[in-house]
Amino acid sequence: MWFAYPVITETIDINGLAAHMASHNTPFSKGAIKGMLTDMVTCVKELASQGFAIKIDDLAIFSIGIKNKVGAKTEKEFSAAKNIEGFKLRARGTGEFKATNLDFSIKRLSSLTGDNTTTDDPNGDNPDTGGNGNSGTGGDSGSGSGSGGTTPTTPGGSGSTDTGDSGQEFV
Repeated sequence: MWFAYPVITETIDINGLAAHMASHNTPFSKGAIKGMLTDMVTCVKELASQGFAIKIDDLAIFSIGIKNKVGAKTEKEFSAAKNIEGFKLRARGTGEFKATNLDFSIKRLSSLTGDNTTTDDPNGDNPDTGGNGNSGTGGDSGSGSGSGGTTPTTPGGSGSTDTGDSGQEFV
């Protein structure tokens, strides 16, 4: 069976995001946008470290996560230095992320790897579009929405997307 999955082809930093945003007919310069984004990152980290969850509509809710070393037997024995390994910034996606709202590029795995051995599934699933929803197991898998960045198809897997909290350390 073939399922679609996202492939990240490049990481855009704050400079790149600011340049991209400035190219969308905004009255703000790349420098002004970069300054606002940099301040936003600082404030999100600051508020999260104070125990707040920060929601940026249609993007994510940011909150702090803790990496524990080991547990303490009692509250009195607990200390941050002994029991906490570090902190991470968690992001939980919000809003709708649909192919109809954004411009997605769907490609076959063979076009990325140079291997031309992929074929369409005889059940009518088209690997270029994520399938018709007849494949996959459980939940939303195999929905065929075609959403995600550059999305090649691949054999095997469950056809589902990891939607758990992911985090970046900022210890």
